[in-house]
This record gives sequence, C-alpha cells and structure tokens, in this order.
Amino acid sequence: MKNVSKLGIAVIAMFTVMAFTSINAVRYHEPVNLNIKQQTITSVLPELETVEINLPATTHNDFLEALGHKESGNNYSIVNSYGYMGRYQFGSSTLKGLGFRVTKEEFLNNPELQEQAMQALLEHNSKKLRRQIEKYCGTTVNGVFITESGVLAAAHLAGQGNVKKFFRKGYEFKDGYGTTMTSYMRKFSGYQLDLN
Repeated sequence: MKNVSKLGIAVIAMFTVMAFTSINAVRYHEPVNLNIKQQTITSVLPELETVEINLPATTHNDFLEALGHKESGNNYSIVNSYGYMGRYQFGSSTLKGLGFRVTKEEFLNNPELQEQAMQALLEHNSKKLRRQIEKYCGTTVNGVFITESGVLAAAHLAGQGNVKKFFRKGYEFKDGYGTTMTSYMRKFSGYQLDLN
C-alpha cells in the first residue's frame, strides 16, 4: 500500500510539473513585434515623348484632293485615252448634262470652272441618290460599308444609274481601265461633304 501511495504521489507530482510547464510555455509564446517600418515604394516613369498621330483627313477639300489625285494626279490640263478631261476626268456629255457648255480648251484651261463642275456633279448625284444614301448609309451592303462620300465617288466613276443597280442587284461596274465602282465606295468612304 505504501508503494501505491508513493506511485500516486509521483503521478500527481508529475501532472503538477507538467501543468506549470505548459503554462509557462504559453507565456513565452506571445507574438513577437518585429518592428518592420512601412516603406514607400516609388516608381520613376521615363520622360514621355510626344508622338504625332496622323488621322485620316475627312473634309470636303480633302475629298476633292483625294479624288482629284486618283483621277488625274490633280492635273487640270490632262486628257486620258478615252477623252475624259481635267482634274476630275469629266466627259463632255456629263458637262452638258450639268449645263456647262464649254469647249475642251476652255474647260482644261479653267481650274475654277472644273471645281464648279465637280461641286455641281456632287450636288446633282446627291439629290438623285438621296433615297439610297439615307437608306444604306452606315450599313454594309454586298460587303461594302456605305457612306455618302463613298456613294458619290462611285457615282462619279460609274454614274448614278450603276450605283442604283449596285444597291438593287449587287451589280459591279468597271471602267475602261478595270477600276471598280466598289473600290471607289471603299477608298472615298467617310469624308464630310459640304453639299446644298
């Protein structure tokens, strides 16, 4: 019995030591403050340089410049192999239809007259094609995005009747040099025209 009581006292003593040891162990495991200071991170941007962006020109004069360049290299005195004249390559029948009764020489030697004829043709075709322009402008027809300037450039190349056929039947016109009407619709798309 003495041995049992000694054993009991030893077990109690052992549990007591363990209890105090684990309490002390907890006390020594408190969070440690590392004293890390907040650092400010700065980034240094390289000096920016100015970049010039050339946006496509879209004014009425830009349209005339581009169309004149395509038609004749902006040469007022040129006549092509089919007899079309001046900066915009007018035929004599088109000039007569617009009310310009002039000789070939008068027309070729008068840049102001050629500009008047071009403006008159744009306004005439705009009126004749108004329904198609209002209906299709801003949409894609037969794979071509439609704008007023593109339609009027196509009418200059192919005539308003052929432009109407394009909208009705998907008709494609080619001039004597193989230039297509739809290439003009694409190339001269998106200009802001000044028309009455």
